[in-house]
Amino acid sequence: MNALNLPSGEGTIVPYTLSGAAADASPLPPARLRTAYAAAHVVADPCAVNAPGAPAALDWEATLAFRHHLWDQGLGVAEAMDTAQRGMGLDWPATAELIRRTGAQARDRGALLACGVNTDHLESSHVDLESVITAYGEQLEVVQEAGATPIVMASRALAAVAESPEDYARVYSAVLKRAERPVILHWLGTAFDPALAGYWGYDSPEEAIEPVAELIAAHADHVEGIKVSLLETALEVRLRRLLPSGVRLYTGDDFHYPELVLGDEHGHSHALLGVFAAIAPAAARALAALDRGDTDGYRALLEPTVPLARHLFSAPTYYYKTGIAFLAWLNGHQKGFHMVGGLHSARDLPHLAQTLRLADAAGALSDPALAEERMRALLRVSGVDQ
Repeated sequence: MNALNLPSGEGTIVPYTLSGAAADASPLPPARLRTAYAAAHVVADPCAVNAPGAPAALDWEATLAFRHHLWDQGLGVAEAMDTAQRGMGLDWPATAELIRRTGAQARDRGALLACGVNTDHLESSHVDLESVITAYGEQLEVVQEAGATPIVMASRALAAVAESPEDYARVYSAVLKRAERPVILHWLGTAFDPALAGYWGYDSPEEAIEPVAELIAAHADHVEGIKVSLLETALEVRLRRLLPSGVRLYTGDDFHYPELVLGDEHGHSHALLGVFAAIAPAAARALAALDRGDTDGYRALLEPTVPLARHLFSAPTYYYKTGIAFLAWLNGHQKGFHMVGGLHSARDLPHLAQTLRLADAAGALSDPALAEERMRALLRVSGVDQ
C-alpha cells in the first residue's frame, strides 16, 4: 500500500497508509440468537439528474446488488428507511418502486426483509389525523403486497398535527388494525430528525417510555417489535424491560449497539441499524460468535467498529447517509460517489478522510487496494496533491 495525503481537518495534510487488511465477506447464514437488519442506502444513477428537489433516479442494478451483499452476510434488509434517504431525497414513487423490486428479490431467495411505512407522500396543505391514517394505510398496502414486514416509521406529518398523546394512540391504533401481519414500530429521536420533537405527545422521551409500552401492550398481537433510535442506552433498556413477552426491542442506537445487542441478565436488544450496512462482514461475524457463546470474540469484532460508527453518525447525525454511501463506493458496491438529492456533498473532505482511517482500523474495507485507488482519485479531484 502507498501513502495517501489526507486532510487532517486542521488545515494540514498528513500521510496515511492503509493497513492492507481486507474484511472477510464470505457468505454466512443468519444468526440464531439475534435478529439483525441492516438499513440499506440507495445508489444514485450518476448519469441521471439527482439534484436537490428532483425526483430520485436510482442505479437499480447496484442498489439491488447491495441488498444481496447484506443478505449474503446473513443480515436482514431494512428497506426504504432513513438510510435510504426517506425525507432527504427519496420521493414516494421511487420508494414504492424500491419496495416492490426489493420485495421480489427477497421472495426469490427467501430472505428477511422489512420495509418502511410512512406518510411522506402527503400534501402538506391537507394534513389532519384522518389523512395521516389514510397515508399510512396507502403505504402499508404497498409493503404488504411486497411480502415484507412493515416498519411503521415516525411521521413528520403526525408530529405536526397531533395535539396530545391520545392523538398518537388514535392514529397508531387505526394503523395497526389495518396490518395483515405484525409490524415493527419505529421511534426516531431528534438527533436523526429534528421535526420529530415531542413525538408520542410528550415533551421528552423519558416521559413517553411507559405510554409507548402501554400502547404496544394494548396491541401486542399486531406488534412484532419496536426499533428505538434515541441514542440513549438507559431509555432503550428501560423500554425493553417493559415490553410484553414476545415483542422485540430492535436497537437503532448506532453509538452503543455492541452492549445493547449483547444485553444483560434481564434481556437483550435485536438490531436494526444503519451502521450494519457499513460494517456488514464484521457485524455478521460478531453475531456468529455470539451464537457460539464466544462473547470475547463478539466484542473483539464489534467494538473496533464503534469509533467508525460514532464518526459516521456525528452531528448533524441525519447526514450519516453520506458516510454509508462513501464506504459503499470505497468497497466497490457502486461505480461513483453520488447520492440522490446531491447529498454526497453533505460531508466535507476531512470528514471523509477520517471515515477512511476509521474504516481501515475497524477492518471494514473489503478491498483496500480499490479503496486506496478511489480515495486517491477523490483527493486529486478535490485539489489535494498526491
